[in-house]
Amino acid sequence: MKSKKIMAMVVASVVLAGCAEHNPFATRYDTPYGVPPFAQIKNKHYLPAFKQGMAEQWAEINAIVANTAAPDFDNTIAALERSGALLYRVNTVFMNLYDAESNAEMDKIAEEITPLLSKHNDDIVLNEGLFAKIKTVYDSETAHKTLQGEDARLLAETYKQFVRGGANLDAAAKEQLSQLNGQLASATLKFQQNTLAETNGYQLLIDNADDLKGLPAGLIETAANDKGQWVFTLKNPSVMGFLQYADNRILREQILTAYITRANHNNELDNKKVIEQVVKLRLEKARIMGYNTYADYVLDDCMAKNPTNVYNLLGGIWTPALKKAKEEAAAQQTLLSKEIADAKLGVADWRYYAEKIRKQNYALDDEQLRPYFKLENVQQGVFTLMDKLFGVQFELLQVPVYQQDVTCYAVKESTGEMLGLVYLDFFPRDGKRSGAWMTNFREQYYEGDTRIVPIVSLVFNFTPPTKTTPSLLTLDEAGTMFHEFGHATHSLLSNCRYRTLSGTNTARDYVELPSQILENWAFTPELMSLYARHYQTNELIPNELVKKIERSAQYGQGFITTELIAAALLDMDYHTLANVDALDVEQFEQQAMNKIGLIPEILPRYRSTYFNHVFSGTGYDAGYYSYLWAEVLDADGFMAFKETGDIFNPAVAKAYRTNILERGNTEDPMALYTRFRGKQPDVKALMERRGL
Repeated sequence: MKSKKIMAMVVASVVLAGCAEHNPFATRYDTPYGVPPFAQIKNKHYLPAFKQGMAEQWAEINAIVANTAAPDFDNTIAALERSGALLYRVNTVFMNLYDAESNAEMDKIAEEITPLLSKHNDDIVLNEGLFAKIKTVYDSETAHKTLQGEDARLLAETYKQFVRGGANLDAAAKEQLSQLNGQLASATLKFQQNTLAETNGYQLLIDNADDLKGLPAGLIETAANDKGQWVFTLKNPSVMGFLQYADNRILREQILTAYITRANHNNELDNKKVIEQVVKLRLEKARIMGYNTYADYVLDDCMAKNPTNVYNLLGGIWTPALKKAKEEAAAQQTLLSKEIADAKLGVADWRYYAEKIRKQNYALDDEQLRPYFKLENVQQGVFTLMDKLFGVQFELLQVPVYQQDVTCYAVKESTGEMLGLVYLDFFPRDGKRSGAWMTNFREQYYEGDTRIVPIVSLVFNFTPPTKTTPSLLTLDEAGTMFHEFGHATHSLLSNCRYRTLSGTNTARDYVELPSQILENWAFTPELMSLYARHYQTNELIPNELVKKIERSAQYGQGFITTELIAAALLDMDYHTLANVDALDVEQFEQQAMNKIGLIPEILPRYRSTYFNHVFSGTGYDAGYYSYLWAEVLDADGFMAFKETGDIFNPAVAKAYRTNILERGNTEDPMALYTRFRGKQPDVKALMERRGL
């Protein structure tokens, strides 16, 4: 053991010596609040830092194994928790920027480092000497008697992590598992790269102004180039706006076809074979771990526990949602038939005619609302909500950022105590993957008695400003900002001793609770009266519009709910397969949708070849259902505020903060929820909110 430790130290020295200049990852950042020194970080720094970080962690692991003292919580469990500081620094920066600022050189780095990281993690989890020490502590009667609270939870979670990682397998199975994990890591990376390349590779070029009829002026201005043409892309603000407003039905079908066939063109960027490989490898992994299917393996560590519970939840909502969707389709078909005789409603028509019906039935459309949802105003609305609920304030900082449009805020208690930092990255770029997400450059934990504050990043793809107009958000985009800030509260308000238990490091089907519950406030009259002002006149949103938003809240829920559940069921169907030898992705997807009776006018929210949540290694594999699982919790949880008659009730907000947001994964999630709510969650609140 000692010789391995020395070898690891030698390797680290060689790698470090290979750097002609100081590597910014080598030591803790000498920056305000310890944020990454982005301007100093170059692509050439990543690989040396990754390799040195792995070598240093191996030295720390070997020191734990070589320690001749009896294994205990501090010299084994806590020591493992403290290991890998350099690797953590470089990994968080690279992976976060790879999602937000990728380029061809970073692609190559990712391809090289991904299998190395997979093997490194496996070598730790499958290390017999290390696991023997962990098991000794876990089996210790003394440990179970003396350890309490977070110490006891960390011990239990560490042991579980190693067991679920294959520590109890025999040598041959461990080797096979490690190979599978490496292949999975490379395959899911390939899926992500293909999807991004396909998204960036398409443009709908329009040179005839007549083809722009129906489109809002702001969308037209955003699409204009310097050649007198207009360019529409597959980035969400562009493609979704075009589908919602463009009168030209042929062009709607054209851009939709490009959107729904991404990575499905039988070329070098095709993802069908990648999916087959991923599903097969995951099933093999599950079988090695003693489970019948991959979903059984994943869900065993979630609130849902097994596929049957997931299917029961989704099935119970599916029937009324599909009924509602068919009613919506019939109404749209009627309108289409009046405009185009004998025309059959198609997927490319849905958003267009849904918007028309919303205008007819509710005298409401996004373009009427956008002026009241300027990005900066919505951001202030979130800040105001955080203050009213938790007494939290935001202060703009001048610190290093990774892109010129990115801003950073200090998040503080009303007393001035620092809670954390949050980066805000709002607009699409070619190097940024689609969607919106929350991540960390540093998670919250304690060093001794000192709380190490988290550094959170929120990344979006919102409608960008133009030369004449600021960024004006749709209701969906505004809701997304509240959603991601909900995730941020889980990290910013975390108050856990150990990093691996803090913030969002929870069960996948619990982690969406804080994000989704914050959405409940977004369009309430009480909060909109504090932030929704016209970007030109500063006029508060009129009561008439507020009432229209309230009346239309359940409009379109048939479509919204069915496309979500369809994607969740597609995910589950892939991962409950017991045999994937003859998997045909297109046929499988079609059969899965036929089985549930999804109407042809609606597609699952994500089709297989661009279903990044499930096939690009984000952690939602066999877990996309979690949005609905957590919605049961968030709808029921928001009722705790409504039942008091005050949606900003400070006592309920305090209970929510102390029992949910501050506690991370320090206890069983259902125990935390019932302590906050005083009872088990009830699906009734979700069904009522969606009008089902």
